[in-house]
Amino acid sequence: MLFSSISNIKRFTIAVSIAMMMLSACSPQKEPVNILFLSVEDISPLIESYGVNDAETPNISRLAEEGIKYTHAYSTEGVCAPSRSSIITGMHPASIGTEHMRTSKAHVVYRPVRKSERLPRTKILDINGDEVPGYSAVLPPDVKCFSEYIRANGYYCTNSVKCDYQFACPITAWDESSATAHWKDRPESKPFFSVINFTDSHESQVWARASHEMLVDKDSVRLPEYYPENEIVRTDVARVYSNIEELDQKIGEALKELEDEGLLDNTIIFFYSDHGGPLLRQKRALGNSGLHVPLIVRFPDGQGAGTTCNDLVSLMDLGPTVMSILGIKPPEHMQGKAFLGKYQTNKKRDYIFGGSGRFDGQNDFRRSVLDGRYVYIRNYHPEVPEVLNNKYRKQLASVREMYRLDTLNMLEGAPQRLFAKTKPEEEFYDLQSDLDEVNNQINNPEYIEIISKMREALKNWQVKIDDKGFLPERMLVEQMWPGMIQPKTDVVKISEEKDNVILTSPTPGASIGYQKNGKIGSKYWDLYYKPLCLTAGDTIRTRAIRIGYKHSTPVDFIKK
Repeated sequence: MLFSSISNIKRFTIAVSIAMMMLSACSPQKEPVNILFLSVEDISPLIESYGVNDAETPNISRLAEEGIKYTHAYSTEGVCAPSRSSIITGMHPASIGTEHMRTSKAHVVYRPVRKSERLPRTKILDINGDEVPGYSAVLPPDVKCFSEYIRANGYYCTNSVKCDYQFACPITAWDESSATAHWKDRPESKPFFSVINFTDSHESQVWARASHEMLVDKDSVRLPEYYPENEIVRTDVARVYSNIEELDQKIGEALKELEDEGLLDNTIIFFYSDHGGPLLRQKRALGNSGLHVPLIVRFPDGQGAGTTCNDLVSLMDLGPTVMSILGIKPPEHMQGKAFLGKYQTNKKRDYIFGGSGRFDGQNDFRRSVLDGRYVYIRNYHPEVPEVLNNKYRKQLASVREMYRLDTLNMLEGAPQRLFAKTKPEEEFYDLQSDLDEVNNQINNPEYIEIISKMREALKNWQVKIDDKGFLPERMLVEQMWPGMIQPKTDVVKISEEKDNVILTSPTPGASIGYQKNGKIGSKYWDLYYKPLCLTAGDTIRTRAIRIGYKHSTPVDFIKK
């Protein structure tokens, strides 16, 4: 069973295996190791390697057989953009102001400066009823995309293709981020860190692939207790598993590509989902059903193959862990902690903290604490129903059907409670006896001690990270964009010191990108991280960017 304990002997065996694997991973290698993220969307650990056999996933199972399977891995939020913001920064969305889904599509990528410097108008209101304009989240000055640290250590970094970080992806984050970005384009001598984002299992594909052949037995898939037994609902649940089978085929293609290029034995692979499943009470939820994700790490040459780790892991730990494996010390400000490698943390997590705020035009403020068995949820607006009237989600036939059944008073039990007009201030679930989190035990005296501990842990954590959820979103934006005008990064200062050219930015926290000679005018920017050695006649173009700011006006320089 997923939550059952393992014997002391087995724990020791696994610990030794992982320790040996880490020592091997951190020892000198003939050539630098590559890193590949296989990032999938919207799946809980409902796959064969986690004991759920409703879908056949031989390629994902292969990764588990050849790697380390993490049974207690969690996202920080139950929806994509806030979760991605935590993965790329190693920070919790509640601490850096990126939890509201979403900030603005207009600021997903950098665009030419508009005539108006003011934020675009929207019809979105915050919890106080004040308008929330489109914006890009401004992060604390020391927070950067962790890929920059990898680039600064000689890696060719690509992202295909999603950024969706709640802020425009900085020009310094990747060597290339596009639908065609690929490790194949790296210079011959460089190792790579590449991210492939697979959308086959995304929420939208439940309706978009309705005409695809159903690859699973619709009548045998398990319905969670929070769903009614209904043909339409069952079809959507089966489609989720069918899409997972299609996803698995794509994973197999990626593995074959590595094998064909002779790279599989020199590439560390991370397989994970950005958050839990795509359906109602999964996506956008902050309990186990929304945050629990599969995570597998495969090392080359069978290191750690077939082992299972039950430690609590957050997806915001991924960046620090990659850095640690590569021998790069993660910066102190990162809330994510390395769980493998040279800088692996000595202190295991006691809890995972989840959160949620606004979803499109619907507002709420919720926080959760999970420890692998128990789930504590604090609802700061109990007057707001759990099922928010989200237009995008209503494209799911199962959601429309459950709304219809609720209107006709045809729901009962857990599905009926799911559609209640209000929710309790606190919720508490024991996953050992209630895997679907449908029996709230908050008033059960049997759990009073653990509830008290988790309640206190949440309060302490919120103080520690300066939880931005307590700020109405309009006020949060006003702090990020004074006068409701987007800040702009200062121009790069260029100086010479002997044979070196030194680039600096007066803007705290700004990163600097540059283009050299024939690369000038292209979409590709090199990351400046050490003085440049130029020869006479060399030309560079440089600009700086702090996350959430406009990038600076470019400055050209010719070496004389």
